[in-house]
Amino acid sequence: MALSGPRKTVLQTLSLVVFMGGLAWASVPLYDWFCRVTGYGGATNTAETGSDVILDKTIKIRFDASKERGMPWEFRPMQPHMEVRIGETGLAFYEAYNPTDRPVAGSASYNVAPFDAGGFFTKIACFCFEEQILMPGERVEMPVTFFVDPEIVEDAEGKYVHTITLSYTFYEIDMPETAALDAPQTPAQTELN
Repeated sequence: MALSGPRKTVLQTLSLVVFMGGLAWASVPLYDWFCRVTGYGGATNTAETGSDVILDKTIKIRFDASKERGMPWEFRPMQPHMEVRIGETGLAFYEAYNPTDRPVAGSASYNVAPFDAGGFFTKIACFCFEEQILMPGERVEMPVTFFVDPEIVEDAEGKYVHTITLSYTFYEIDMPETAALDAPQTPAQTELN
């Protein structure tokens, strides 16, 4: 039995809504996969260990830090830049400080510029996307271990990159319940309990 008229229109509309919903649901993981494979959007690679090849050519790595509006922490790179040999493992530190009188949870996202270098910037260890909880007045140093893949010198666009900028943005996240229970209470909070 073939559908016609209003039933056909309703079925087509419903099918379109389901199809578009499926695309919306799949878009984030597909885009993430695409960026990791191509390096598009400054997405980086990850590795368990450093590169086996270290070239005599150097590259400058700049470090940048920012915060989401309303994030109460102070956040900065501990050095503005460093020069490393291509393939050499680099170690840099960022510092975060919670000047408030309450525990604050945060998480950082990152980006690499220029975008062409993203596929060649390889992180070995990083604090990004990990939940960080700083108690009132707490200051921490967070390391980033990385190297620049030697294949950058063979890439049609990558070989012209002389400086790579690694940027982190910290944003506040909801305090996990277990951390909130373990946090020291201020006198005002103690009175409320």
